[in-house]
Amino acid sequence: MPPNILARESSEVDWCETNYLHSEYVAEYYNTVSNVVFFVAGPLMMYLLHPYACKRTLAVHLVWTMFTLVGLFSAYYHMTLSYLGQMLDELSILWVIALGYSVWFPRPYFPEFIKNRNQFGTAIFIIATISTALSFAKPVINAYVLNCITFHILYIMVKEIRKCTVQEIRNLAFLAFVLWVVAISCWLSDRLFCSFWRTINFSYLHSIWHILICITVLYSNTLFAYFDAVYEIPECQPQVHYWPSNSVYIGFPYLAITKSMPKKNC
Repeated sequence: MPPNILARESSEVDWCETNYLHSEYVAEYYNTVSNVVFFVAGPLMMYLLHPYACKRTLAVHLVWTMFTLVGLFSAYYHMTLSYLGQMLDELSILWVIALGYSVWFPRPYFPEFIKNRNQFGTAIFIIATISTALSFAKPVINAYVLNCITFHILYIMVKEIRKCTVQEIRNLAFLAFVLWVVAISCWLSDRLFCSFWRTINFSYLHSIWHILICITVLYSNTLFAYFDAVYEIPECQPQVHYWPSNSVYIGFPYLAITKSMPKKNC
């Protein structure tokens, strides 16, 4: 840990974008401003998913609140390249994943010693707390570890899709996977081949990653919300809709409740 965690450029990681090129106050300009997509997507999904959250659990809103904070901390990190910004960015991502697991991880895949979702959530909280402490040991590997968790999410997604007969959901899973492949390719390319991108004066792949991973999360979270609703509240007849137009080609997906039932939480 550096002596001054608030100091600019005290982070161990510096992305490919040229520092302070567009502003004397913002280290990585495009990597900073591209986080605006999180500020838009988080509140929007809270609004669209409110009927589902009322039927299922208001913790759904906590996931999207934390998702918005990811954008805030990421913007601070890229603006200052400080050690504190790096840790806030990576730990907020860790806790979004932990919250998502707690809320949406399908019950059939719980370990045998877990009896209910409350126990599962407690286990995830303990693991996330331990991981938070370990993150300070070697911060530079945190981002790689967080991306590796994606493979477990993909594993569960594939198992669920193999059982699903709804073509719309299968298409949604395919789009989520394609978006993730493109997004992670941008992240890795910016990290590993920076010298090449600088030679052609195009060092903005990490900012593109921000936009693509934000959209990927919208797709994948909607997918897992659907799986969850099928197990937990099938009587509400959940369906995937798209905003602002109910079209897979121009809209953002969200889970809609199509059958009105007595309100559970609000």
